[in-house]
Amino acid sequence: MIDVHCHILPGIDDGSRNIEESKALISEEMNQGIDTIIFTPHFYAQRDSVGHFLEKRANSFSHLQSAVQFENMNLRTFLGAEVYYFGGIGKAEMVSELCVQGTDLLLLEMPFCQWTKAIFEDVKLLVTKRNFTVILAHVERYFQFQKDSKVMRQVLALPLIVQLNAGSFLEGDKLTDFAGRKKKKQCLSLLAEDRDVLLGSDAHNMTVRKPNLKMGRAVIGEKIGTDRLDRIDSLGERLLGL
Repeated sequence: MIDVHCHILPGIDDGSRNIEESKALISEEMNQGIDTIIFTPHFYAQRDSVGHFLEKRANSFSHLQSAVQFENMNLRTFLGAEVYYFGGIGKAEMVSELCVQGTDLLLLEMPFCQWTKAIFEDVKLLVTKRNFTVILAHVERYFQFQKDSKVMRQVLALPLIVQLNAGSFLEGDKLTDFAGRKKKKQCLSLLAEDRDVLLGSDAHNMTVRKPNLKMGRAVIGEKIGTDRLDRIDSLGERLLGL
């Protein structure tokens, strides 16, 4: 299994606070059957330069690597980023440096507001002109902000990949959690469509945002079928060259 979206690197964003928490997160991921992790710390162009971000990421990974000793584990790791959208990203030269290492995969976090034509044009440039393989992070989290869904439909019609958070399949269990049930329904609806989908834990810590891919996948298997999980796994392996 591949976790394409997580915040497990220590001390770099709002995810893991230290080496010990990162070790616990990795142990939990492996206990759930995950054998490939893409580390995707947040990148905000409004707050940081690419060079400084890449230096911080490299240092964080080096410290984790020394403590965990990945070479002795049956675990593949990749460095990436969760890149928050900014105006003009479609033409920004530095975007290629934020792709998952060794690939053209760009995990793009969209704005939590009404999407506009300018936003669509930026994403379209990344996909159709610059030929990045864009992965839209946790798509289910944006629906509630689209009072007019036209632009979102246009974005989702582009040849890109939808990433869903496993935890969203676990929400709505309480009778009062109407928003959770709606989000779960949206995720299942996206999975039922003939589109490319990947899954991520979006894990941040071992308390309220723990690794949960195994549990989310169990819901998908029950509601959609294991064939859909096989398609998700095959896509991830192909994109990473595994």
